[in-house]
Amino acid sequence: MTDTPVGSPVLIADDVHVTYYIHGGRGVPSASTGRTIATLFGAGLHTQGKRPIEAVHGVSFVANKGERIALIGHNGAGKSTLLRALAGLMPVSKGAVYAAGTTSLLGVNAALSSSLTGAQNIILGGLALGLSRTEVDERFNDIVEFSGLGDAINLPMRAYSSGMSARLRFAISTATITDILMIDEALATGDASFRAKSMAKMEEVRDHAGTVFLVSHNARTVESFCDRAIWLEQGRVVADGPVEEVLPRYEEEMSS
Repeated sequence: MTDTPVGSPVLIADDVHVTYYIHGGRGVPSASTGRTIATLFGAGLHTQGKRPIEAVHGVSFVANKGERIALIGHNGAGKSTLLRALAGLMPVSKGAVYAAGTTSLLGVNAALSSSLTGAQNIILGGLALGLSRTEVDERFNDIVEFSGLGDAINLPMRAYSSGMSARLRFAISTATITDILMIDEALATGDASFRAKSMAKMEEVRDHAGTVFLVSHNARTVESFCDRAIWLEQGRVVADGPVEEVLPRYEEEMSS
């Protein structure tokens, strides 16, 4: 963890645009992923013969240390795309993202392999998060226990249900507390018991003064966990402010 004081800026989105290119009827990212946040100043795009679709339009905001920020909006509003851009997993076509400290997008999907067992994926995912092999071994039993997979941890991930896979990703991704944690609908995964454990883990992140971004359609989760909401529609910010002010406006729009 960094020694940035609580309340200090830890992530800045500066006029962020994210563009997809449609080719052959399918939308694909315009450039390779995996770049660090600090270098996302616009990607070299291969655009010949493709139609541009701008998924995020000029989003700007400052996130401070200790905030729990909900990204809300209709399906297709650009929430998950923006989250991946903030995490450095998707290049921006214009603008920039600056982050102070370590980041983690809940899921480590790119690192996990369906052909490997859950146990092997714990090692792979832990290393992808920057843990040493010794640190992964020290956390291994806790990850298995948190996931609730039991003996299924020794089965290949391709045998898991979507819920089992999501629980394992959650357990791996929260094995280390980063400065900025980004979550996409993860708290809706599993039964009531696992959702309660997930919420408790997120509170642990908050207690360590980490910053959390949460993409969720669940108003109760947003109300109970987040203190700020950024409302997106068609890739643009409609409102940004305290949850108790932004969420009622969004719900009113949804019901109209």
